[in-house]
Amino acid sequence: MPPSLTPAMVKAEALRLGFVACGITTLDPVPHAAALDWWLKAGFGGNMRYINRQAKKRKHPALADTAACRAVVVLDNYYNQTNETGLADEDSKSPRIARYARGEDYHRVTLKRLQQLADFLRQYGAQTARPYVDTGPIPERELAQRAGLGWIGKNTMLIRPGLGSWCFIGSVLTDSPLAPDPPMELDHCGSCTRCLEACPTGAFAAPRLLDARLCISYQTIEHKGAIPPEIAPRLEGWAFGCDICNEVCPWNHRFAEPTSVTEFVPRDMPGQDRRDLFDAMGEEEFDRRFGDTPLARPGLQRMRRNWAAAWESIDVRGET
Repeated sequence: MPPSLTPAMVKAEALRLGFVACGITTLDPVPHAAALDWWLKAGFGGNMRYINRQAKKRKHPALADTAACRAVVVLDNYYNQTNETGLADEDSKSPRIARYARGEDYHRVTLKRLQQLADFLRQYGAQTARPYVDTGPIPERELAQRAGLGWIGKNTMLIRPGLGSWCFIGSVLTDSPLAPDPPMELDHCGSCTRCLEACPTGAFAAPRLLDARLCISYQTIEHKGAIPPEIAPRLEGWAFGCDICNEVCPWNHRFAEPTSVTEFVPRDMPGQDRRDLFDAMGEEEFDRRFGDTPLARPGLQRMRRNWAAAWESIDVRGET
């Protein structure tokens, strides 16, 4: 029989697989369940109705897999300097893509290694080992904070001491009764409000309170209609996602390190300086170039919308 599985063994395997941190927590109900209900009722979720459908499980993560009793939570660093490729940096005169979307889709890349971590748990007797990476009703940031991996910053991102916030969060729900880690209780944001002040659309109603309807990431990824006229001029060149509240965070300025995951290395994007880049592209070419990236989520039609709006916001910025 294999030796008894310990948290140290699980964490060592997670690091071997390329994750930058790993922690373990229980699947107890989250302490901020009422806040989620209030957020949804206030309409801050926009048209993300799947959150309403998932709300019960997000508040009670044990319901996601009733056979599980623990979450093994990992962080996957995706940070890369913007000026290392042809992709635009903050001073560029062409549209910008969020850092996380400049390489291969993290759902594929991170999930593949999470499945290997799940296999490792099964080798040591786990009957249940179900991986998730931003694909199910899992309160990932809350679980990561409870697993001691960081604190939730004023921009609602998980921030890890000595690393920052340029990370994907993945988890494996398991029935292995591993000893949980202590949660991170301290808030290291202090009096800093740079992320709140830097948001060009005023999407933060308060610290740690995001109105998704005003968020550039929401508008360019989740929103299916036209980008509202009061928001479009303030996109500041973002055509997919937005990194502003991460870019200004002092923890990222001080600690961010380039990823070692080759799939996350940004690809060149020929034609990024063309206003008609997506207009001149058919579905087949779009799928060939972007089918394995996060840009596939909005698809060609919405990327045409985003690209046009991003260019218009660049023009507005140039006129001011």
